[in-house]
Amino acid sequence: MDVTNIVAANSKQIREQKKLTLDAAAELTGVSRSMLAQIEKGDVNPTISVLWKIANGYRVSFTSLVEKKEPGVRVVRQADTQPLRESDGKYLNYPIFPFDEQTLFETYRIVIEPAGALSAQSHLSGSEEYITVFAGQVEIGVAGELFLLGPGDSIRFFAHVPHTYRNAGPCRAELSMLIYYHRE
Repeated sequence: MDVTNIVAANSKQIREQKKLTLDAAAELTGVSRSMLAQIEKGDVNPTISVLWKIANGYRVSFTSLVEKKEPGVRVVRQADTQPLRESDGKYLNYPIFPFDEQTLFETYRIVIEPAGALSAQSHLSGSEEYITVFAGQVEIGVAGELFLLGPGDSIRFFAHVPHTYRNAGPCRAELSMLIYYHRE
């Protein structure tokens, strides 16, 4: 799976469906016109933060930018997924199942190496995150309040506020993330 080319095609298609010029898209997203053009051409692999800015500006789900929709049964093999990287490669986001208009959610596998962290952009109003930790310790910050989670622990929060993820232990942390988007 080539995430750069998928992002290029999806971001251009979404912008054109919304009948936005690159200048208008830049104003909505807070991402420069030149960066948007480079993304749409597949010349750059944007960071997770830039992709969230685009998704929020276009008012679409994150996975609508990074995955192609496929009908029917789909098995996702770890070896076939390419992570999006942040925190000098210490925060890995594996998009697993993209947003679907029927279910209104998307899922991810997150791996955070020791000392890895991410400060997330606020998501669309009314969106919720559901996280379950499977390995390691993770500190989740939601609107300034911190929650320490270990294996088997889960958290749910409204994601339209600033939030953070940080590996709080000496070992790799692994978690699943589901983001649910309410209908407007």
